[in-house]
Amino acid sequence: MSLLVSNIRLPFDAPEQQALAEARRLTGLTADEVQAAVCRVSIDARRGRISRVYSVRLDAPFDEKAFAEHLQMPFVRYKPDEKPAVPRGKKRLSHRPVVVGLGPAGLFAAYTLAKHGYAPVVLERGGDLDERDRAVDAFWGGGALDPDCNIQFGEGGAGAYSDGKLTTRIGDPLCETVLETLAAHGAPDEIVKKAKPHVGTDILKNVVRAMRRNIVENGGEVHFRTALTGVSLQGGALRAVRTSAGETACERAVVAVGHSARDTFTALHQNGVYFEPKAFSVGVRIEHLQSELDRALYGKYAGHPLLPPAEYNLSRREGGRACYSFCMCPGGVVVAAQSEENTVVTNGMSYHARDGKNANAALAVSVDPRDYDDGTPFGGMALQRRIERAAYAQTGSYRAPCQRVGDFLAGRPSRGAGAVQPSYPIGVAYGEAAASLPAFAQDMLRESLPYFGRKIRGFDAPDALLTGPETRTSSPVRMTRGDDLFGLGCAGIIPCGEGAGYAGGIMSAAVDGIRAAYRIMEEYAPVLE
Repeated sequence: MSLLVSNIRLPFDAPEQQALAEARRLTGLTADEVQAAVCRVSIDARRGRISRVYSVRLDAPFDEKAFAEHLQMPFVRYKPDEKPAVPRGKKRLSHRPVVVGLGPAGLFAAYTLAKHGYAPVVLERGGDLDERDRAVDAFWGGGALDPDCNIQFGEGGAGAYSDGKLTTRIGDPLCETVLETLAAHGAPDEIVKKAKPHVGTDILKNVVRAMRRNIVENGGEVHFRTALTGVSLQGGALRAVRTSAGETACERAVVAVGHSARDTFTALHQNGVYFEPKAFSVGVRIEHLQSELDRALYGKYAGHPLLPPAEYNLSRREGGRACYSFCMCPGGVVVAAQSEENTVVTNGMSYHARDGKNANAALAVSVDPRDYDDGTPFGGMALQRRIERAAYAQTGSYRAPCQRVGDFLAGRPSRGAGAVQPSYPIGVAYGEAAASLPAFAQDMLRESLPYFGRKIRGFDAPDALLTGPETRTSSPVRMTRGDDLFGLGCAGIIPCGEGAGYAGGIMSAAVDGIRAAYRIMEEYAPVLE
């Protein structure tokens, strides 16, 4: 419990101590009366001025709630401790709980269960991160794709090969728990107070490894190369999960398989687990020179050592459809994100330093179930696959279609790159980057680029580069769950994270994983007592 003083706006090069002093001045409190600490900081480069904006926490030995109410200042509020109490049930489990998938949702579900004595059994279809790195490097170097161990599947999930962005809009008090846990396992301490924290894939991989070791040290088991192939039910309740390595008896299983586990979705649906279609997005990756983006957003201060690489967040709505930037990676690279053979899929990734030559982001166009309704829950999945296979057919290989923005806007194929060179690791084929997308998505992209160019100078510059397609923005299905968190059609299964349709990024997936673990913990006692 504390006082929170927000919207403290200072020059970007002012020392942090100045923010603490300003918080005390605004509240009329002295350093002897309160302890002060920065709890959130962000850069605001709007309106031609660059500021650093702080929120400061003040801890005082008096009634902070009454003090805030007495001040009646809009930027000072009382912040209670909102973290939910750790539940503890009384029933006895006949079998250890199972967690399927070791991406952000499954990792935090398993970590939470292990930490509190539930000794979970974790099943992951891909390999550990060492094996994943070898498989991904081999594929990016021109080798064969491993359908079970790639940028989508394996320890850490798709999030392990990303920018490691930890921004979210969910406002859940467990977000703080996620940040503290990541920092405790090797992520930079700064993530706890940055408004737009990121870890970087180079550091995030080691954090994931450390959390997995902690799961094992606390009695859990992690089985790699073990895919979920179905479930066994008795009277509509979970009796066991079926895997590529055999059957594992359990009465509670967290299913956190990620947004690309298409074969798993189909198998569970055949076992009676209820699915419904949901909205998602498709699009392309856009690349700019990071130096040009810095100049557009920071002006004369571009390159200043106290400023991070510039980033952006753009959106436009028209006719009930949205086009928006997604997964923006300053100083990053466009990566090959296939999980099925004979397809092309792109994504973005950055390392912690964000010091690459290019910036990239997805430009995504919203897709509604009405756009792909085929009478099944899996019409969106089929649309994704058609786009990915069409892109492969377009280039005749795992190379990605690539096009300069100027050519795309003019409706002509590209013959080569200009000032911006592509970073896609397998190589590109110049032509039409968005040709595999539905016509409505191509039209929306073509209409939105000039609009975004009016927001950020040079965003629609002729030499900016488009690489496509981007299809894995989120899950195209929802594994529907009830108020008790159990999946409809199967009591005992807890659908969780992005693949189940209940998260959209590392933070929200991790929070959903903790909530799934708490659902088991509120009903059952620890198995290690």
